[in-house]
Amino acid sequence: MTSSPQLRPLGELLGTEALGIDLSRPLDEATFAWIGRVFAEHPVLVFRDQNLGAAELAAFGRWFGSPRMHALVKYRHAEYPEVSWLTNVEDDGKVDWYGVKRATDWHTDSTYEADPPILAILHAKEIPSSKGGTMFADMRAAYDALPKTMKDRLSTLVGLHGRSTGPAGEKLYGDDKGETEKVYHEMQRPAVIEHPVTGRPILFVNPMHTHGFIGMTREEAWPLIEELAEHATQDRFVYYHHWRVGDVLMWDELATMHRGAGDYRPDERRVMLRTIVYAH
Repeated sequence: MTSSPQLRPLGELLGTEALGIDLSRPLDEATFAWIGRVFAEHPVLVFRDQNLGAAELAAFGRWFGSPRMHALVKYRHAEYPEVSWLTNVEDDGKVDWYGVKRATDWHTDSTYEADPPILAILHAKEIPSSKGGTMFADMRAAYDALPKTMKDRLSTLVGLHGRSTGPAGEKLYGDDKGETEKVYHEMQRPAVIEHPVTGRPILFVNPMHTHGFIGMTREEAWPLIEELAEHATQDRFVYYHHWRVGDVLMWDELATMHRGAGDYRPDERRVMLRTIVYAH
């Protein structure tokens, strides 16, 4: 280890800084084991003052599983396609409207895939002069706070997930959802899942990708999806991450929802590297 790592809370429920780790240097088994233990309990983990290239970011991701190419072809890194750009800047330097708008409503990444990701990692390279944060909702705490009647109702529900077919996806993107290489089919997910490490129950419904429930009409399902999203994104469950250049932030894709705050001036540059990691 570079030094004895420590933790510092950044938010009430979510947001924890890991101190004493330099991700630009090869990790040893002891450091990785410490990160893994900490991450299971602290599903938004931040390493500050880092400076990683795409290769190093992908290498960090490979400690946890298999980084995959992002669905949106346009944003893939040219040399390391398992890393993608999260940016509002086109190749010609102009503002990319889709890059500004992208991911600014609550979602969990790729719940419409056969094997959804386990975590994602963002690395800030350029940030706006103010705001431009990313928000995270604790879906463990959100489940815990539901009334028993809702927990009982959700215990038998199976959600239907599509790429951007939920209430938030339709409102945010309409028909323009970016170019992908393949067509995604509807996936079924229990409305409540267990965390694979801690066993904690998690509310696994998000308004971007969840568009229905088995045996329920859209007219019944959408109000329930929106009600659950409103519940889960109360201030008491949400952490707003104020980015600094050099931040590396990893989040648990099962235990959280997230969104870009979309609150910065769109003529200011916001450029980040990202990799999304799958179990295998």
